[in-house]
Amino acid sequence: MDGITVATDSVACLPPELVEQYRIHIIPVGNIYFEGKFYRDRVDLDYDEAYRMLESAPDKFFTGPTTPMEFLETFKDLSRRASAIIYVALSSKLSTLYNMARTARDLAKEELPGTVIEIIDSYTVTAAEGFVALAAARAVAEGKNLKEVINTAERMKKKVDLYYIIETIKYAYRTGRIPKTVSTIGSKLNVKPLVTISGGSASIVGIARDKGKVLDRLIRVARKKIAHKPVHLAILHAGAPAEAEDLKQKMSAEFNCVELWTSQFSPLMAYATGRGVIGMAFYTEDSV
Repeated sequence: MDGITVATDSVACLPPELVEQYRIHIIPVGNIYFEGKFYRDRVDLDYDEAYRMLESAPDKFFTGPTTPMEFLETFKDLSRRASAIIYVALSSKLSTLYNMARTARDLAKEELPGTVIEIIDSYTVTAAEGFVALAAARAVAEGKNLKEVINTAERMKKKVDLYYIIETIKYAYRTGRIPKTVSTIGSKLNVKPLVTISGGSASIVGIARDKGKVLDRLIRVARKKIAHKPVHLAILHAGAPAEAEDLKQKMSAEFNCVELWTSQFSPLMAYATGRGVIGMAFYTEDSV
């Protein structure tokens, strides 16, 4: 039995090779419903197919959270090979998953009395959340104890940055944060927001009709924050592989990338953003 197992959710966008290398358990959180059929994120549905579904009939594409009982079953399974479980969750301000997992942990106190379960609110999402989980898993691989692993994750979540560009805001009303009329008007104007996650919530830091101009803004932000420091960087996209590769090449040429990988945006997030998202998560080595 392992001492500590690190888990995160499928929204964290971690590539399979990193998941395998650091033995991170990916929980397929959230369910996708389309035209009466049910799919589990990262299990039953190819991401490109999910994006096509979303674009073909957005009003028939719905998502639902993982339940406490589903989390409990996962914790039971992990307890068979670990005495301590650390689950790095996406921001509690963006999803109910964190609270669902906490409820499952409370239920597990009686059923799994010999297992320690820690739920960490990453206060972020996608690959930034992935970097928090990676930090914890790398600490485990280095032989650190439970408290040290948790502290490592807590430090990382305060340092990692996330910025992404939304191709269209017509889906944004689904979050409940803006009216559908505003989303519709913004879509007709063809504006493309640059979004960041700060304090666990999303906020717009730039907007333009031309995607190239928003990308320029994104790169300027990266230059200011990264400068000449060694950087760990992940490129994100939702059905935009060519743009993601182009951005990856630009980042690789300009910055000292000691870690650089690309991953797709989960359809669970694309539900509220649409296809065409492009962005990055990063942290500099001296900021950890």
